[in-house]
Amino acid sequence: MSSASPRQRAATTSEGFGVLWVAIKREPWIFTLSTIGSLLFGALTVADAWVLGWATDHVLLPGFRDGHVDERLLIAVLALFLGVALLRAVGIVARRLGAGIMQYRMQAHSRRAVTRQYLSLPMEWHQRHPTGELLSNANSDVEAAWGPIAPLPMAVGTVAMMAIAIGQMFLADVVLAVVGLLIFPAVIIANLAYQQLASPLMTRAQELRAEVSEIAHESFDGAMVVKTLGRESEEAARFAAKAHELRDVNTRAGWIRAAFDPTLAALPNIGVLIVLAVGVSRVLGGSTQAGDVVTVAYLLTIVSFPIRSIGWLLGEFPRSVVGYRRIRRVLRAKGEMPYGATPAPPATSLGARLEVEHLAYSYLPDQRLLDDVGFTVEPGRTVAIVGATASGKSTLTALLTRLVDPDEGRIRIDGVDLRDLARGQLAEVAAVVPQTAFLFDDDVRGNVTLGADLSDAQVWAALRAAQAEGFVAALPRGLDTRLGERGTSLSGGQRQRISLARALVRRPRLLVLDDATSTVDPEVEARILAALREGAVGGETDATLVVVAYRKATIALADEVVHLEDGRIVDRGTHAELLARSPSYARLVNAYEHGDHPPHEPEPVDLVEGIDGVDGIDGIDELAGEGLR
Repeated sequence: MSSASPRQRAATTSEGFGVLWVAIKREPWIFTLSTIGSLLFGALTVADAWVLGWATDHVLLPGFRDGHVDERLLIAVLALFLGVALLRAVGIVARRLGAGIMQYRMQAHSRRAVTRQYLSLPMEWHQRHPTGELLSNANSDVEAAWGPIAPLPMAVGTVAMMAIAIGQMFLADVVLAVVGLLIFPAVIIANLAYQQLASPLMTRAQELRAEVSEIAHESFDGAMVVKTLGRESEEAARFAAKAHELRDVNTRAGWIRAAFDPTLAALPNIGVLIVLAVGVSRVLGGSTQAGDVVTVAYLLTIVSFPIRSIGWLLGEFPRSVVGYRRIRRVLRAKGEMPYGATPAPPATSLGARLEVEHLAYSYLPDQRLLDDVGFTVEPGRTVAIVGATASGKSTLTALLTRLVDPDEGRIRIDGVDLRDLARGQLAEVAAVVPQTAFLFDDDVRGNVTLGADLSDAQVWAALRAAQAEGFVAALPRGLDTRLGERGTSLSGGQRQRISLARALVRRPRLLVLDDATSTVDPEVEARILAALREGAVGGETDATLVVVAYRKATIALADEVVHLEDGRIVDRGTHAELLARSPSYARLVNAYEHGDHPPHEPEPVDLVEGIDGVDGIDGIDELAGEGLR
């Protein structure tokens, strides 16, 4: 690990003070309170030295000389020490309380800002950044960025304390003050050496924390793939390598700190010994008083503390600068999704009318995934989107629900462009059920309502339409049963049905299903789609359905089929019409059908009936190959 150059150290120090200035401008009153407390602490610490010197000259030495101590003087000394101690305690409380409040307020502000930015950035930005990195930005980077706030008020107060102490030393004895301050160059050199050796290690450690977080999150997300392919040891080794690197960097930084702290503590003590040696000779020569020697020696121990506190502050700068840069990179990210001011179309018992016009979208420049896609879905109708892998089906569903915006073209719901709708208004009309169902570590009710004010009757109606009522009622506590992290206590098909109920309970007028019933039995899937065609939840809304489908049985239920190839619509019509006139379409759906149920073999669903946590052969497929589909 190379040491930082003087220019780099100066830049880090300058940027570190810039980060602190951001905090001071945002929380000026709290910073002022903590600084006043620190100044009070510093001034009274110096006052301790004056009280000690005064007590030496007026109480201790006369007591040794006369053989008795004046009780009034003794009470005065005790009162002075007690008063100074109490006021100094007030200063410590104000300093620490202010610094803590300021630090935690800045952390909370930054976390809210980063989270708001995450929510405002489009999905395409999130797809370019690992989840572990985003978690690190909102957690460890925020903590690192505002770490220097804790020692900041102390450093400001101790600078004032050092100035007062040095002035007091010169007032007591100029010669002893000069002798004592000769130790300062050694203290400064020790601090500079520590900064040069520790700064690059701390910077690397902060970067490694984010990398460890990324690997850990990726491992958790890919647990099914790791376990089914027997790659536990390799994944553990990948995590261990980065964790060991972080450990080694922190250990090296710890060794440097372990050598620095004793050195810094020893240097003032050496200075005190030199001052005492010179002071004794001056007292014997009549050049100074014993109280002045005691005062200077005590002040010298005080003066070393400000240097150390400044060192603590500067030592936090490398991590702070790295963390702040990473936060700022998020906050300055471009691509915010703008919203209009148009409210959602008024709710009716009819489904929404969907118009897709000349849609084009690409993840990479000059590599379009969708090109000139256009179709119309009349209210209450069902359209199946069919295409081979990577033909753009899931991207189309993301565009229909405005997770991303198209490069060209437009999408209208009841004549309103999605980009003209106000924030949150699209959710009043449309809902999407993704291919991979995600459940929270909450009970069934919480996973369906997501905090919305919905009655249990509405929840049960949505579960009934999603064909989930039976297994939810059989759970130990019904709607109050906790499902575990990501719903791991349920099978893949059960998770999909609860995810579907989550969409249905909101009674959307446009429902987009991205292969959302792939892991349920075909018979259950048919009942679900039939319930949706009959009116979704409670028969109150005849929803318009857009279904990404693979199975013939699913496709056959649609009023119209849109066949995608290489991001373009190559044909449209009913399932029967496309089978008759499109050989490529026939090959595609027959291939999927053969993949589900190989010919000359019995229906596989009954073979696995009763296996805990598995819904038919599709459930086994999910367990054996999640992430490889």
